[in-house]
Amino acid sequence: MLPIYSITPFTLLDFPGQTACIVWFSGCNMRCGYCHNPEIVKGKGKGTAEQVLAFLEKRKGLLDGVVLSGGEAALYKGIVTFAAQIKRLGYAVKLDTNGTRPDIVQEMLQNNLLDYVALDYKAPASKYKKVTATHLFRHFDETLSRLCWQDKVPFEVRTTVHTDFLGENDIGSIMEDLSARGYRGVYYVQNYVNNNKPVLGNLPAQKQMLDISKLPPPRGFTLEFRNFQANAPQKDGKNPHIFPDKQGS
Repeated sequence: MLPIYSITPFTLLDFPGQTACIVWFSGCNMRCGYCHNPEIVKGKGKGTAEQVLAFLEKRKGLLDGVVLSGGEAALYKGIVTFAAQIKRLGYAVKLDTNGTRPDIVQEMLQNNLLDYVALDYKAPASKYKKVTATHLFRHFDETLSRLCWQDKVPFEVRTTVHTDFLGENDIGSIMEDLSARGYRGVYYVQNYVNNNKPVLGNLPAQKQMLDISKLPPPRGFTLEFRNFQANAPQKDGKNPHIFPDKQGS
C-alpha cells in the first residue's frame, strides 16, 4: 500500500508562523470515534514520498513548512528519511502525532528533523482504551515525557472532547499531569462538533458541552479552547488530492 493519502497544498492554520502544506498519511493504529478523517484512517494511499518531494521542489520560495499528519504519520516506516529529505529542501517540518511511536519521535528530535510537534493527549490512562480502542497509553506517556525533557523543539498538546467519553474531571486530570511534567506550552481543549460530515464512530451530537468554567486554572502552561462557541468553524477534514484517484499500489 502506498503511504500517502493526499496533500493539502496550502494552509496558514496548521503550522504556527509558517505557510505550509499538509501531507496526509493513510492508516492509523487508533480508532477514535470522533475522528474526522475516517477516509484517511481506513483508506489506501494514493501517492508516494517521491511525488511529494517533486511537489515540494516546485514550491520552493512559496511555502515555509510541511505538516506531516494523518492518520498517523509516525507509522510510516520511512518517515525519518522522508523528513530528512524535506529538511534538505529547506522546509521546516511539523509532526502531528498521537504519540504512540516514542522511538520515532526521539530519532527525529536527535537528528534535528522537527521544528514543531502537535501531540494528541487523547485521554487519561483510565479512559484511554475507551477513547482510542487501544492499550497504547504507556507509549504516548513516553513520547510526552521525551518532549517535556527537551526544550529545543516547541510543541503543543491537544485533547478533543466528546462528553460521552470525557468530562471536566478527565480534562482536569490531564491538566494536572501536564503541570507535574513541567509543560510550558499551550494546551488546546477542542470541543467535538457534529458538522454533518462522517466521523469514524458515527457519533451523534453531544447531549451537553464540556463546562469549561469547572476546569482548574492552568499551572505553568497556557490553556486555550477551540470550537466552544455556537456555530464555531471547524477545520474541514476533506482535503484536495493532488494524486490521481486510481494508482498502482
